[in-house]
Amino acid sequence: MNVLTIEWVQKAEGDYETTLRESRVRRHPNYDAVCFHAQQTAEKYLKAVLQESGFSFPKTHNLIELLEMCLRVDATFELMRRPLVLLDRYAIRYRYPGESAEKDEGQAAVQAVKVIREIARSRLGLPLVTRT
Repeated sequence: MNVLTIEWVQKAEGDYETTLRESRVRRHPNYDAVCFHAQQTAEKYLKAVLQESGFSFPKTHNLIELLEMCLRVDATFELMRRPLVLLDRYAIRYRYPGESAEKDEGQAAVQAVKVIREIARSRLGLPLVTRT
């Protein structure tokens, strides 16, 4: 695996750990952060796959755009579409005043990112280290 791919994976894992950690908080959980970091995990894993496959990609947070590029690498990435559609809205939705994520959205984001992470890690030949 090339060095830049490894860095993308490390960044993705950092966001994934933050997603899980914040989703377990009992007092004053920040579901905005859960949703945002789940989106960031997905984005960085997609970019890791593209990097490892030799594809250049634009500076974008659009998960569907990245998915379309990944489909040129592996058609099984279509399995990610539904969870990516869910997470795509979280790139900016809760970063500014006006809206806040609720517990059910945070839980859905966690489930979605677990699917994406599993597929991406499998494609990259990485073990799936299970975390709760």
